[in-house]
Amino acid sequence: MYSVRTMTITLQAQKRDTKAAALRAQDQIPAVYYGAGKESVAIAVPAKEFAKVWKEAGETTAVTLDLGGEKVTTLIHDMQHDPITNAPIHIDFLVIDMKKEIEVPVPIEFTGLAEAEKGGLGTLVKVLHEVEVRALPANLPHSLTVDVTSLATLDMQIHVKDIVLPTGVVMVTDGEEVVALVAAFKEEKEEVPTIDLDSIEVEQKGKKEEEGVEASAE
Repeated sequence: MYSVRTMTITLQAQKRDTKAAALRAQDQIPAVYYGAGKESVAIAVPAKEFAKVWKEAGETTAVTLDLGGEKVTTLIHDMQHDPITNAPIHIDFLVIDMKKEIEVPVPIEFTGLAEAEKGGLGTLVKVLHEVEVRALPANLPHSLTVDVTSLATLDMQIHVKDIVLPTGVVMVTDGEEVVALVAAFKEEKEEVPTIDLDSIEVEQKGKKEEEGVEASAE
């Protein structure tokens, strides 16, 4: 019912000494990698290839940078975007030690249609969209898939502890936290217009005084 998906991804890269503007003109994205005792190294990655890798890996799956035979295992750590096109213009890769566990947030992918929602009892509420897990880089799940079909009544909930993880992966997020539930529809109450009695009395008093003035004038 609840599953995970893992993958291995490689991205071609090259060390750079060219200015960032010139690289972008060649459809390359300036980047750096650092961490795990390594000094910061300036590199460039192909924009089209990176777009594919980003779609598959996000920030939770290990990406192996292949620098002409030298391979460095990383996570996509940070990105700068063009304010107009939103295209990535600089990338930070964080080097990770394959022999050391790390903690990362993993996105949740929801599937299925809750029986309670299907039966018209309420609407699905996705409480959590990611959870924190700990694992060796090679075992990190790219995403967690949660099937909400089992939510048949309004008192049923899916908790973090219900997610089954593969061997070698430990859940860090509190198991009692709610992942999803079905909330009852809220009845819309018809608004009754309020009547300002004070303003009516003042208005009526004004009319009577006005009528009295007109009568005396005649």
